[in-house]
Amino acid sequence: MSEKVKVLMVCLGNICRSPLAHGILENKLDPSKYTVDSAGTGAYHIGKQPDLRSIAVARKYGLDITNQRAQQFKARHFDEFDHIFVMDASNYYNVIELASNDEEHQKVNLILNELTPGMDSEVPDPYYGGDQGFENVYQMLEEACDKISKRI
Repeated sequence: MSEKVKVLMVCLGNICRSPLAHGILENKLDPSKYTVDSAGTGAYHIGKQPDLRSIAVARKYGLDITNQRAQQFKARHFDEFDHIFVMDASNYYNVIELASNDEEHQKVNLILNELTPGMDSEVPDPYYGGDQGFENVYQMLEEACDKISKRI
């Protein structure tokens, strides 16, 4: 059997956007062929579950993300993952800063470039945006993950 394709979703704290993207994409892919994980560029929430609002919006769509635990993105992730999707420009630059060569740099993409290539659109951080912010983020990530699942 060939090695699994590994995908990492990255946001700031790894409790709102990247856990949703992780759960959504994981649900769309064959687990015998793909591994999906998530991380944050900051160390604020290491070891914690996703935000309760992310858990609630995921549950609304039949996904359980309660087993996820926040971790911080490290340079070693470039060796472990084939694709790294980031949620916004700040995440992108924080991840790219740790890349040691062009091959690692090429693994990193803004997730919404899947929907609007080259536009560098960002997934807004819903942390302070109330419940509707989480719903909006879920819908964006659902659409982007659908494209990713068909492409990889």
